Amino acid sequence: MGALSSTAPEFPRPLPRLCVSALSGGGGKTLLSLGVARALSHAGITVRPFKKGPDYIDAAWLALAAGRPATNLDPFFLPPAGLRALFVRAMTALAGDARDVLGLVEGNRGLFDGLDVRGSCSTAELARILDCPILLSLDCTKMTRTAAALVQGMLSFEAGLRFCGVVLNQVGSARHESLLRHALETYTDLPVLGALPRLAENPLPERHMGIACCGDTLAGDAQRRLDGLAALAREHLDLAEVLAAARSAPFPADAAQRDTTASAAGSVEVLSGPANHRPAPVELPAPRIGYVRDAALWFYYQENLEALSQAGAELIRLSLLDGGGCGEAPDSPDPWRNLDGLYLGGGFPEDFARELSLSPRLPLLAHLAARGLPIYAECGGFMLLARGIEREGRLWPMSSVFPVTARFCARPQGLGYVQGTVRAENPFFPPGLVLRGHEFHYSHCRWEKEAPLCALELTRGKGMGRIDGAARDGLTRGRVWAAYTHIFAPAVPCWASNFTAVARQFRQERNSMA
Repeated sequence: MGALSSTAPEFPRPLPRLCVSALSGGGGKTLLSLGVARALSHAGITVRPFKKGPDYIDAAWLALAAGRPATNLDPFFLPPAGLRALFVRAMTALAGDARDVLGLVEGNRGLFDGLDVRGSCSTAELARILDCPILLSLDCTKMTRTAAALVQGMLSFEAGLRFCGVVLNQVGSARHESLLRHALETYTDLPVLGALPRLAENPLPERHMGIACCGDTLAGDAQRRLDGLAALAREHLDLAEVLAAARSAPFPADAAQRDTTASAAGSVEVLSGPANHRPAPVELPAPRIGYVRDAALWFYYQENLEALSQAGAELIRLSLLDGGGCGEAPDSPDPWRNLDGLYLGGGFPEDFARELSLSPRLPLLAHLAARGLPIYAECGGFMLLARGIEREGRLWPMSSVFPVTARFCARPQGLGYVQGTVRAENPFFPPGLVLRGHEFHYSHCRWEKEAPLCALELTRGKGMGRIDGAARDGLTRGRVWAAYTHIFAPAVPCWASNFTAVARQFRQERNSMA
């Protein structure tokens, strides 16, 4: 089992695709997705990975497994036309014969789990939007015949879904596998495409926010772990049938063309609002926007960086760590010179609090903010702009741009989707804009005195806490925005153009004073 046949039938349709899901979170879909992505990539298939829902860590592992960037697809952020257009653009950007391309979508939580009892924004909804075959990962721990009942329930629960097979997970023995297969063959029509044995230990390390990671390298032995998952997939899955199922998925060319055209015209914008700024003519010099990407900060959607580039910015990769952790080499100070804007993404600054507090570049953040440099900070990036990070009773000083301490806790303080209305002037979002994003943070804010101005009033999410009876987020000071909320640029089209425009304005002001 597992070898890919060189005589697989020809399939002329474009955009072969597959959605890996499960009955619940922890149901084995990440290991299955990574193993399939790595094994098929080694077999010469061009795998384009996708992750359903807001997620940086799983998406990074998928990208490493496939050797290509991962794209996030989330019905909370984009409508069906926008999701299809984003999927089509990512898939059609790949070179080569369509038969040798696979779009692999990893779901999140259980297949039907969403925002409400109707399953809004669930993996099932995304699979239906993309008309994507679903490969179900089933944790079979301590069950045999019940597995058939669970699968039968999944098959009949919602209409409009295309199931292509089930992979038995956590199988204890050959006899256990035989009983499971016989039960599924007897009571369901869903083929069993593989059976993964119960493993003595989790092949992927864990940490407080999910799979262990150490900047872009994820883990010191990440490649070895992924190769091990690929070997597991080759030995225990029928990869030829998995690929055939992906190739059998229809995708009407006219719908794909219509969605792509609509996206290009801007009609997929969900969270619109008057833009503060308009993109400057292309003949003007490109403003230099730096983004810190190192072991401490590395949560960036590729689409966010691409949006800034498309808006006319020149992106400069930076680091705040001097070789501290995960093998980063010290950056030259030169990239920090002549910046016109700074993007501080999320990550794990609490794990590098000591190194960050000793970084000679940390005081530079306060200096740049005081000079009026546009700074956009999300979650971990916000923590660098606080007075300090408090963990296990010790306070590690940060840049003190805002009079607040980020206190690290043992349990999540904010988790899930965020929605709010922008209530105050700032360079990045117009007042009145309804903003959607997500949060996942273990720290909470402790104000030094009274709570400072927060520009975002939340109707969903925790943000920085309740102020004057409402949950709020988005600290502002001059041209600085700092929030726990992460955004997805395709859902907030004004963000990149506004950021680039104010960066260009700062550049002009700086040049006029030279």
